[in-house]
Amino acid sequence: MPSTVIRSYKYDPKCNQLVVVFQSGRRYVYEEVPSAVFESMKRAFSKGEFLNNHIRDHYRYVRTF
Repeated sequence: MPSTVIRSYKYDPKCNQLVVVFQSGRRYVYEEVPSAVFESMKRAFSKGEFLNNHIRDHYRYVRTF
């Protein structure tokens, strides 16, 4: 199901980084995200809700452009 909040996301297992691009175009790189968390996000019905509940405020992030 397409997300109304998240445009795209990808995970780099080599450095445990989750890159999220929001519909607004803002891009965030979440650091030290375990692969199990990413796998759970992929299975979640609502990616935005999962991000808010399990990633945001739990992992360091950097906003990139």
